[in-house]
Amino acid sequence: MRIYGPNGTNLGSPANNVRRTSSSGFALPDAASTPETRAAIAPKAAANIDALLAMQGIEEDPVERRRRSVQRGKGALDVLDDLKIGLLSGSFDASTVSRLRNAAANLKSTSGDPGLDAVLSEIELRVEVELAKAGQF
Repeated sequence: MRIYGPNGTNLGSPANNVRRTSSSGFALPDAASTPETRAAIAPKAAANIDALLAMQGIEEDPVERRRRSVQRGKGALDVLDDLKIGLLSGSFDASTVSRLRNAAANLKSTSGDPGLDAVLSEIELRVEVELAKAGQF
């Protein structure tokens, strides 16, 4: 298999002016006729990691996507419970707010199930309300 083009490999071209002797031994090409060498070009990397993650998401099983969405929803509800307990006990800390921000960011993706997406959007709304209230402290 040969690869042609700007990113292909160049194995070199056959030398036109090879000194030949009457013996069948090794011969070097003339120094003037050697093909010019090009600088090595680094391979092109993917534009960004998001494209690779998006491609992995396309192949994701709907059942697996639903399961992950349920886990994200449960995690957000757990953080909301921790916030409630912290507020009631008077031991509110800033780490709970950062956990709420992470939970809100994770709830943005859809599961593919309209009922589950509706519940997750309600959880997301509640998390956003609590984040807005926490900004008043």
